[in-house]
Amino acid sequence: MRPYLEFLSALAQNNHKDWMDANKKWYMDTRNRFIEDVEILLKQMTEIEPALSAFKPKDCVFRQNRDIRFSANKDPYKTNFGAYFSPGGKKSPRPGYYLQVQPGNSFLAGGIWMPEGAILKKIRKEIDYSGAELRQIENDPDFKKLFSGIEGEKLKTSPREYEADHPYIEYLRLKSFTVSHPISDKAVESGAFLTFALDGFRRMKPFNDFLDKAVEDVEDGSGIL
Repeated sequence: MRPYLEFLSALAQNNHKDWMDANKKWYMDTRNRFIEDVEILLKQMTEIEPALSAFKPKDCVFRQNRDIRFSANKDPYKTNFGAYFSPGGKKSPRPGYYLQVQPGNSFLAGGIWMPEGAILKKIRKEIDYSGAELRQIENDPDFKKLFSGIEGEKLKTSPREYEADHPYIEYLRLKSFTVSHPISDKAVESGAFLTFALDGFRRMKPFNDFLDKAVEDVEDGSGIL
């Protein structure tokens, strides 16, 4: 049995430094267990993304402290454990694979969330050229078995560079390009979430490959043909 949900539930009810200090051993034991699970998943993920072999589990796990400088929510700690697997690292603009564990809100996800302007333009350009490929990925039965579709906040109108009747306007209006699927508390507690997440990441790889092709550096001419 995994201890994550019990600890995170207690943290959500006691989200302050005094409680965390008093329960530091519980926190460290639970976090280290999560890192061990991330290590298991990371080793398996290298079959999907060989470049991930350069990373250690701690490179993929997010810190527990929240950045509250510009947030109305001043709770100092996140009430979930999260890990992100990307060939470029956690801060890379390249697509990646995300796993979150939280009571009642565990899920796997992937893609690119809110890319900066230059990256967004590259993705839209790839969609303009190869939107049929993206639509084929979204409609693939293996993909649809787990993901309802490509998600993300959308522009209310079409981007300035593209006509409103563009054949792939539904993708061009997106400001994020992600997919996700929930994970049950039961799967988290039993440890089955690891197998479930790996299966989900395998299914989303063609989607991430499409995004990666869009954002890759082509200054040397590679990737153009």
